[in-house]
Amino acid sequence: MAPFAIGVDLGGTNLRISAVDSSGNLLEKLTTGTQVTRGRDFVIQEMCDAIKSVSFHLQDKGILCGVGIGVPGIINKRTGMLRKSPNLPDWHDYPVKEEIERRLQAPVILENDANAAALGENWLGAARDVDDMCIVTLGTGVGGGIVLRGDVWDGMTGMAGELGHITIDPNGPKCNCGNSGCVEQFASATGVVRMAKEAIASGAEELSKLASGRDVEFSAKSIFNLALQGDEPAKAIFRKVGWALGILMADLVNTFNFQMYVVGGGVSNSWEAFAPMMFEEARKRSMVYAATAPETGAEPVGAAEGMSQRPAPKSQQTIITRALLGSDAGLYGAARLPFLRAERAKNASHL
Repeated sequence: MAPFAIGVDLGGTNLRISAVDSSGNLLEKLTTGTQVTRGRDFVIQEMCDAIKSVSFHLQDKGILCGVGIGVPGIINKRTGMLRKSPNLPDWHDYPVKEEIERRLQAPVILENDANAAALGENWLGAARDVDDMCIVTLGTGVGGGIVLRGDVWDGMTGMAGELGHITIDPNGPKCNCGNSGCVEQFASATGVVRMAKEAIASGAEELSKLASGRDVEFSAKSIFNLALQGDEPAKAIFRKVGWALGILMADLVNTFNFQMYVVGGGVSNSWEAFAPMMFEEARKRSMVYAATAPETGAEPVGAAEGMSQRPAPKSQQTIITRALLGSDAGLYGAARLPFLRAERAKNASHL
């Protein structure tokens, strides 16, 4: 029977589980709520029960290769310890891997959720034809992940890719990390709302109406919709998002010289509002990008939600593009982890 792996996206709100075969075909998918307020033991048991249920349904079709779990926060990859997670407040310094393996009696691999998303996009998404890539995820915060030769680059302690906390404006607003002017303060959903509140304080009428209304949530999505309607202060906010991402992309291109950089997460749905400024800023600030970017106008500025097309990577060309897998990137990436471990073990046995 063919092997399959289970990928888990463990978030502070939702728990999502998928079963995927070695070719990336989705065999089964399950989504439920994460009842964080009921404590970590309850959440872990719910997750383990769901994993067992999915495995049981597939026991006649394949052999479980392992379980990969994407978790938001700081992970000690060597020990499987979750050191800190903003969305799982009582999980600090908790041996998550050991506890889950004890309950499942199956091998488990933990990975940072942004790293899992990078691996998913590299395996099946926008970067599936390239060996080396980087993802920037724009959600409540800004995360990042780096893939080298088809595998996650963790760095010394597993924290490589903290792209949201790169400084782009030393005089900018204070960040929760203790720094000032981080990318996250400008390109995240919370950053968009923060800038909108500043615009309201300066007299932005339509944004003020949006914030005081009861029919629509005051969020990055509703602010983007206002920008689409032509409201100048709202459009200016997303130009600021693009400015911040353009500086970040220039730094990443100058540092890594990768072939592809992928932008994902919920805020990436406002791509058409921020991408033109992002490309302009990246060209201006990186000689490497200016020399290797597609011709002006060939960059994927107006890509739609759920697009199935992506720019074909060409030799000696730097591509900055949107993610293709959406919220499933982390699920596929987490499921990829056990297969990678099996491949490494097989290669080691042949040495």
